[in-house]
Amino acid sequence: MQIDTILQALGLPGSALVNQRVPKKLLVENGAPTTADKRKINDGIEEIHWLAALKPNTIGVPEYSDDEREYLEIAVLSVALRSEAKAGRLTELIHRAIPYPLFLVLVQGDQVSLSLANKRKAQNEADKFVLDGDVVDVTVSGKSAPGSDVIRQFLDALALNKQPSTNLLNLYKGWLDTLVTLQASQRIGVFRQAATQEESSARRDALQKCDELEAKIAALKNAAAKEKQMGRRVELNLKIKGLVTEMEASIKSL
Repeated sequence: MQIDTILQALGLPGSALVNQRVPKKLLVENGAPTTADKRKINDGIEEIHWLAALKPNTIGVPEYSDDEREYLEIAVLSVALRSEAKAGRLTELIHRAIPYPLFLVLVQGDQVSLSLANKRKAQNEADKFVLDGDVVDVTVSGKSAPGSDVIRQFLDALALNKQPSTNLLNLYKGWLDTLVTLQASQRIGVFRQAATQEESSARRDALQKCDELEAKIAALKNAAAKEKQMGRRVELNLKIKGLVTEMEASIKSL
């Protein structure tokens, strides 16, 4: 999948397109709190392109501002990662470095991922912004991507004209919900968008619970494999069975 495919799916007007290269030193200076993070950016990123600037005068969606948040612009960025780079930490660093909420396209070999993260104003630091919650990311191309039918529905759902247009905050939330829908589809096998914001929030909670339960199950399975005492092994397997049942219930709620 090419970056052009993502841009076509978004259906952005020509007035929003920028297509400018961004120097890595911008991320190093603004998003790397440690020497190790600076090294990750310099060694892990091949190139960065600013693809589009989504503002009231480029897409016709009003800005949003209150005491906690300021959504004056959404930046669409593409970042090419080197093959040996670890995407997780780099993704977070990129989101932290750019003052605007990002629609981030990450390319690493044949894998293409999208990630978004809400932002809020930093307490006691004027003109500073911090992440508001976890980064939400999905793989749309590569070995771990969902099936082609699900990806086709996902790309269709990304279109700008299918998102809330009351303001830039709600537009961004619409895209976040679409990414969460894709995450859910990997567990339930179908791409089914939430009908309400409450349903979307509950789905996100259920997905987080599934991830936590999976981690617990994996840890218990590892402990059971190493356990030599039969009684203790039976006890661990019973706990695993209970967690599996709990996870199956969470998946049904998606």
